[in-house]
Formats: sequence, structure tokens, C-alpha cells
Amino acid sequence: MRRKFQGVAGVVLAACGISACGVHAQQTISHYPAKPIRVIVPFGPGGPTDFLVRTLGQKMAESWGQQLIVDHRTGANGVVGAELTARAAPDGYTLGMATNGTHGINASLFPKLSYDTVKDFAPVTRIGLAPYVLIAHPSLPARGVKELIALARARPGEITWSCGGSPSQLAAELFKKTAGVNVIVVPYKGNSPAVTAAMSGEVSLSFGNVAQSVPQVKAGRLRALGVGSLQRSAVMPDVPTVAEAGLPGFEAGAWYGVLAPAATPRALVERLNGELVRILKLPDVQQRLRGEAYDVIADTPDQFAAAIRAEIAKWAPIVKQAGLRAE
Repeated sequence: MRRKFQGVAGVVLAACGISACGVHAQQTISHYPAKPIRVIVPFGPGGPTDFLVRTLGQKMAESWGQQLIVDHRTGANGVVGAELTARAAPDGYTLGMATNGTHGINASLFPKLSYDTVKDFAPVTRIGLAPYVLIAHPSLPARGVKELIALARARPGEITWSCGGSPSQLAAELFKKTAGVNVIVVPYKGNSPAVTAAMSGEVSLSFGNVAQSVPQVKAGRLRALGVGSLQRSAVMPDVPTVAEAGLPGFEAGAWYGVLAPAATPRALVERLNGELVRILKLPDVQQRLRGEAYDVIADTPDQFAAAIRAEIAKWAPIVKQAGLRAE
């Protein structure tokens, strides 16, 4: 009987412990955030990822009274920063910025990663999409996507295409595969040098950032053949999408999102999601992002998780076909 009594007592104490833990967790979430939040940015200062996190951070500081501390951890196409995010304490006080490069392409590009792109992260929300624009040097005798495809088929292996990193390189490879053409993809150290090469005529084509390309297109230094998003850009409304201009279903661009370590409590993830989505729906924030040619997304954690899985599946065959491999 004594042993039975001890067993019952143990169950009661365990139940009380679970209840106490639940109350403590609720109190923690209700008081979150109680200190500054570190956001790991896997790229250098001044780029699009930095711009987005600082835009959101300003609004979060105003509403929550806590600062977002931007921590730039560059290296290996975003792998260094992503690993730090995955290994951080899952308490909501360390977040990471993600892109389709870090959480889509890298899964196939790197034969061995020190983390699982899906299992080691808790997606919070995607912030927005920056579609690529297919730009050409004015001397290229093609004024649209259909003309470009016909020209590339007539001159296989002659047309050169610059890229400034794995996302834009894979976008060019996707175009090659989808259109069934043979163009020479030339890597450059960054998007700016890649676009400059197209402006100078060193190469014939490139995928550029819409916001950066608009002034060059207006000045006649480049010709815009199509936008990589499925909808036309508000910044370049007269430029058709690549899909509508001759390559149905084509989509290429860079999305940006916020992640937490995998074991972060779902309630904290949802609290973060609710705050970020609220901020992204503010008229002044939308105006600022759209002014830089971002399409605001603001999706749910589950939608973001599904987008990551879809991105990995999309790029895996392109990486394999192009024979790309990062060491």
C-alpha cells in the first residue's frame, strides 16, 4: 500500500509540475519581449536583407519598446549566419533572416550542411519578394523574351549572361532549362558588377534587381525584357513578366523572411508572426517596401514552411543539371 501511495503522490506532484511549467510559459510569452532581440543577418551591411530588418526593427521598437540588434554574420553564401540561427537558444531572443538562397538553393548547392534547412528552423514569416528583371544591353537584337529565345536558339553558345551570386545564377540556369536554350552564364562577384557588365556590353544579358535597374533602363543603358515575378512590378508596370512575354510559368526572384531556431515555442512564433504581419500591413511600411520594388508577402508560419520546401524542390534539379557544387 505504501508503494501505491508513493506512486499516486508522484503522479500528483508531476501534474503540479506540468501545471507550473505551463503557467511559467504563459507568463514568459505574455511578457515577451523583455529584452532586446538579436537578428542574425547572413550577409553584409547595406544590402536588401539589412534594409528590410532595419525597417521592421524600427517599428517593432516603437510598439514593443525593445530594440532589434542586427548581427551581421557573413560567409559561405549565408551558411555561417544560418548555422548560428539554428544553434541559438530557442527563446525568441535570437532570430535569423533567410532568403531563397539560404533556405532553398543551399540545400542542393552544398553537399554537406551542418544543419537541416527544414528541421532546424521555425519559420515566422516571409517579408517580401524582390523579383528579378531580365535586362539586356541595347545592342542585343532582341526586344522581348520570344525574340531572345529565337535568337539564342539560332546562336547557341554565343550569347553571354552575367550573374552576381547563386540565386541569380540559378535563375539564369532556370531560364536556360525552361526555354531550351544554350547561353553562357558568367559569374561575377556581386549583383552590381554583373549588371555593370551588361551595361558596358561586356555581356549581353543579366538578371538585375528591379529597383536598381529602373534608372539604367530609363536612361537607355539597358533594355528590360521581362520581370521575373508572376505579376507585373508596380515600379515597371509597362514591362511584361517573363511568363506572359513568352515563357509560361517562369518565376525568379529573391524572397526574404524571418526564422527562429526549431525548438522555439509555437506561441512565441505566432506572437512574432502577428507583430511582423501587423507591421507589414502598415501603409507607410508598404509604401517604403514597394518604393524599393518589393512585393509584400506577410504569410503564416505554415505557409512559409511550405514555401521553403517548395523552393528546395524547385532548385534541386536545376543545381544538378548545371553541375554546380559549393565546397
